[in-house]
Amino acid sequence: MPDMDVELLAAALRRDSADLDLYANVLSVNLADSLPPGAVRVERKRTMADRVAGREGAVTNLDVALGELRLALRIDRGRVTGEVCKEVRGIVLSRQQVGLDDWIAALARALAETAESSARAREALERFLT
Repeated sequence: MPDMDVELLAAALRRDSADLDLYANVLSVNLADSLPPGAVRVERKRTMADRVAGREGAVTNLDVALGELRLALRIDRGRVTGEVCKEVRGIVLSRQQVGLDDWIAALARALAETAESSARAREALERFLT
């Protein structure tokens, strides 16, 4: 996949990242709909107001597993922590704390690499670019 496509994907993934709650919600839904079952795990915090209104609640953890790469995004009271891990057979070989921009870039690269061999990941890539 050409670097330009990865850059376009990263830019598309960054859209709306100023509002973290909205960003995490949209990203988690798009990834969960686009990637194979089990590739995306989302944890939410539901307040009483969320329950009464029938809302799912705010995303607090977003984990994406693409091959040997595991990307984790944690959101706590407006603070974002990203983590990029290399994992083989359930064993974490490396773990790196990153900022949101670096996490998005890593996700874009992983999606682009996965799209080269997976039709479903290719659909996810096309969805983010359009």
